Amino acid sequence: MTTQAFLKRGAVFASIGAAALLYRLLLRRSMLNWGATDAEANARLPGDELLEQADGVATRAITIDAPASAVWPWVAQMGPSPRGGAYTYDWIENLLGLDMHSADRVLPEYQQPQVGDALGYGKNRMRFERIEPRRVLATRSEDGNWAWSLVLDEHDGKTRLISRNRFRLPSLTAKIGMIPMEPGSLVMEQKMLRGIKQRAERLAAKGKEEARV
Repeated sequence: MTTQAFLKRGAVFASIGAAALLYRLLLRRSMLNWGATDAEANARLPGDELLEQADGVATRAITIDAPASAVWPWVAQMGPSPRGGAYTYDWIENLLGLDMHSADRVLPEYQQPQVGDALGYGKNRMRFERIEPRRVLATRSEDGNWAWSLVLDEHDGKTRLISRNRFRLPSLTAKIGMIPMEPGSLVMEQKMLRGIKQRAERLAAKGKEEARV
């Protein structure tokens, strides 16, 4: 290899390394913690105990102008058909074979999730591990590499909905595969949180109207 070729290859590797460092320092944290306060991102949340040694953590959140009682029904019924879907881009979910169909109504038959129940998310099978109605719904994959908690924190009639994902990457393939997954998960989870917000606020408004009659 000539000196010029060596220097050119070194410059390429240096550029890649610099880009990776900038992504990690400037973009990755904001992408993994979209909508969450620093306190929420750094807090220990219910469900964290399901995967203590995590290779990565994502904490995303949204404020919903509705009490937890109007938010919980949409969280409780989440899951593949015939459950309520994930309130995100169904067509993307279904390209992956997840059979998601986001409901716009509360499904009474899926309002009582039970610890031990399991749902299939493609190759992942998620088991309900911790359930506190109107407060926490936490699941864990059967292989133990993914724990996902939805936490509702109500104050003054409004609810912070916090989504916490903890994941373990046991192989090089898993680590490489996570690189495109992180921005993709942000897009999907933003849509999910906004979808729950829209439905919960509409349900709360409907309840207020019915109370006036």
